Amino acid sequence: MNSFLPRTHEAIKRFMLKNLPPYYLKKSLKPATAVLAAVLLLGSASCTQDKEAHSATLPATTENYALPGQSTDSTSTASADTVAAQTPTAAPTLTPATEARTVYPGPEPLPGAILPHKRILAYYGNPLSKRMGILGEYPVEEMLNRLDEEVANWAKADSLTPVQPALHAIVVTAQGHPGRGDKYRLRMTDKMIEDVLEMARQRDAIVFLDVQVGRSTLPEELPRLTQFLKLPNVHLGIDAEFAMKEGEVPGKKIGSFDAEDINYATGLLADIAKEHNLPPKLLIIHRFTQRMIQNSQDIELRPEVQVVMHMDGWGPPALKRDTYRRFIAKEPVQFTGFKVFYKNDTRNNSRLMTPEEILKLDPKPLYIQYQ
Repeated sequence: MNSFLPRTHEAIKRFMLKNLPPYYLKKSLKPATAVLAAVLLLGSASCTQDKEAHSATLPATTENYALPGQSTDSTSTASADTVAAQTPTAAPTLTPATEARTVYPGPEPLPGAILPHKRILAYYGNPLSKRMGILGEYPVEEMLNRLDEEVANWAKADSLTPVQPALHAIVVTAQGHPGRGDKYRLRMTDKMIEDVLEMARQRDAIVFLDVQVGRSTLPEELPRLTQFLKLPNVHLGIDAEFAMKEGEVPGKKIGSFDAEDINYATGLLADIAKEHNLPPKLLIIHRFTQRMIQNSQDIELRPEVQVVMHMDGWGPPALKRDTYRRFIAKEPVQFTGFKVFYKNDTRNNSRLMTPEEILKLDPKPLYIQYQ
């Protein structure tokens, strides 16, 4: 590893630990029940209305805006001893009960596909920050033990569907300042990604690399991650909230991806899977408003990639269910996901949804993320 990278890695870590404001914990964000219903019905209300009136459409990842606007681009490659990948186990034979539950759009799953044979249970965040999610909030061993507990909870709630643990790490974070090239994003170091891969190895977990492009683009950000995506246990997440196509500042307005952007990502993943003879890759797409994903009917489904439309909003259970129904179930594309916020979902005397409650959603989400 280039000696520059650890210093850069530690500099980013020190800054994040000291200066990240807990954006998603601001007490000024209060639910307004009357306006809430209107926002849900319209689906195209302004970003300000989304943030002030609909807490279930404001994900908790934006405290990283205070990061310094500088790139940590690297050409180093992943070392074999720190990123040894675990090939996902072969899909189990489906019983008649599981076969009959849901028919999913798209091609038949290829050998080694994780969905719909398993349910993925992911811990989300950035290991350099205690404020961006559960992945970095606790010491590694405690975090992994908590993950074990959630895996057990889901295995108990649905004994027919094996649970696949996962770590979902934000590796490109949106910024509130221009930074190098006016891209409004910060790239994490290869070392950070390798650290997450090592954590995952301890639990036979798969890994998702999550990208918030800011004013950059997926064609600019994804190719540098191919050294990791070619590993059989590494997959991709893309966050439309921070894709600022019209030159806005991340956090000032909710961004969007078009089907064209998503098709680029699935095309890249499909090429990687074919080139390296890998099981299908997974693509997680964050969504919590209608306009975040545009022209979803034009998203191309490929045998080598499994697409998950992921409900990324927070709030009380009734609001989360409605957000899922309006913005995910109506345009599921292929598979669906659901997010639980340990902190934001419990604001204003609310509570976390249980696995049993989430399993009552239609379609049943096969990707579950905890932040």
